[in-house]
Amino acid sequence: MWKNDYALFRRALRGERVSRPVLFDFLMCDQMQEEFAGKPADDSIVARINRGTRAYQLAGYDYCMVSGLEFGFKTNNAHHDGAQSSAMNETQIVTDWDDLKAYEWPKVHPDTLKWLEEAGKELPEGMKFIVVGPNGVLENTTGILGFDNFCMKLYEDPELVKTVVDHVGQCLCDYYSVVLQSPYVGGITSNDDWGHKTQTFISPKQMRQYIFPWHRKIVELAHSHDKDVILHSCGYMQEVADDIAEIGFDGKHSYEDVIIPVEEAWKRWHEKFCIVGGLDMDFVCRKTPQQVYDRARAILEMTREEGHYMLGTGNSLPDYVPRPQYNAMRQAAFDLAEEWKAE
Repeated sequence: MWKNDYALFRRALRGERVSRPVLFDFLMCDQMQEEFAGKPADDSIVARINRGTRAYQLAGYDYCMVSGLEFGFKTNNAHHDGAQSSAMNETQIVTDWDDLKAYEWPKVHPDTLKWLEEAGKELPEGMKFIVVGPNGVLENTTGILGFDNFCMKLYEDPELVKTVVDHVGQCLCDYYSVVLQSPYVGGITSNDDWGHKTQTFISPKQMRQYIFPWHRKIVELAHSHDKDVILHSCGYMQEVADDIAEIGFDGKHSYEDVIIPVEEAWKRWHEKFCIVGGLDMDFVCRKTPQQVYDRARAILEMTREEGHYMLGTGNSLPDYVPRPQYNAMRQAAFDLAEEWKAE
């Protein structure tokens, strides 16, 4: 297998020609991490990061995703404790100004940088951390307000919405301001789902008014530290693709065939930002390993000359992803790396 190399990852993100394919996936579940790297040494944050580092290294990635740094926004989880997912109204904790006054905004844990520094000492040569946000501007706002209430307040009390959005945005900037200080961090994700199958959750005009200004600040913050920033956003994006480019994201991740196949996304937008991942999750789970291998290989061959592409699933690596199909996707990259080397 190849040598891990974040510098190569960065070149791919910027659309430069690379000597081999580059892999990207979002979060890797504990079960898969354990299959690659065993159990963590203990239950500490540093031990979990170190186990993740080893798993990402052995899987062929040039980075390790880091999440769970004791920072997040409080919502109402009483109705779905232990569930795998929840309705967008169930998390509501703020309904009006009185609730907002009582809401406790998160503060960055004082040990955050220390954890990254300690875990960074175990990074293999060439690798960097990519730090995941605790969801993003829109997701946390809808989580706090509840989706229906959020939509109603956009018309009944837009000042309340703006106040919540601005608090969320500032908290996220505070968090990223700390993690970006670590020399072991190569970049961040601004992970914020923006839509469903056929449209954004709120209108593009409202996204530009309330949500995008904070994403722009996050991007500017990352770039001021000479770090990369990838938007991870599920859902419909066709009407806001130009905004993604204008905001300045280095890459955009999360694609579904039912919305837009990643091949079509690359043809439309790769000159504006890197198309990251995109092998549809349903495709990976339902098709044969050979079909997954063939499609992954075809995408890599299609995108090689013009670049601005990284291979990976359309979303993340949960425990239900079939391992033969996942490994077939990776094998396509490994095989092409050998072939490109021989040319």
